[in-house]
Amino acid sequence: MKIISMIPARYAASRFPGKLMQNLAGKSVILRTYEATVATQLFSEVYVVTDSSIIYDEITNNGGKAIMSKMEHESGSDRIAEAVANVDCDIVVNVQGDEPFTERESLRKVLEVFKHDDSKNIDLASLMVEIKDWEEINNPNTVKVIVDQNNFALYFSRSPIPYPRDKNVEAKYFKHKGIYAFRKEALLDFAVLPMRFIEATEKIECIRYLEYGKRIKMVETEVQGVEIDTPEDLEKAKRLWQ
Repeated sequence: MKIISMIPARYAASRFPGKLMQNLAGKSVILRTYEATVATQLFSEVYVVTDSSIIYDEITNNGGKAIMSKMEHESGSDRIAEAVANVDCDIVVNVQGDEPFTERESLRKVLEVFKHDDSKNIDLASLMVEIKDWEEINNPNTVKVIVDQNNFALYFSRSPIPYPRDKNVEAKYFKHKGIYAFRKEALLDFAVLPMRFIEATEKIECIRYLEYGKRIKMVETEVQGVEIDTPEDLEKAKRLWQ
């Protein structure tokens, strides 16, 4: 089974433009993410896929591999689907460019699901981590996920799910971490499926899979890390790095 990683990297992020080129302990966020992904030693190849010559040059000038993509993609998955179409592989792991704390154990757990007997029922796999801070649970920048008894995703939302209507019921909340392991065919399918209204409303790309009946296996991890969505996240990442 040939496994590669592709890191979609858009320069003009809506909430924090240019965030991937911000300085994190002497290197850019995107270079930190690329190096962390390579360091897991789980992939035969790691590429950054970008619409930006600035990011492309940042990776290639530091000895990494990068692919230029079109600029009009709706999501990171669309971006890497374009790049992976002519690449020989079985599984493609999408690591978000703003995840500099990417580490081996969580990725290994995600890839492990494709080795089990029920793997034929899995179109893609992703990570979730339990969160208990109510401010984070309510934060729309934090995508939450709920799962069934077999840890297949039921829904993703920027709102708190499940809604705590009965305060006597002890609910668990899980944050979706933006790492996906796709079967190559599922990723190529994704790119030709039109966006429907729930994905467009929530602005969460993996909802498209659920809307078209695909199955997403969620894997729990205890590694929080920091996704850099805002300038405040960058400051938090700097403190964590130290």
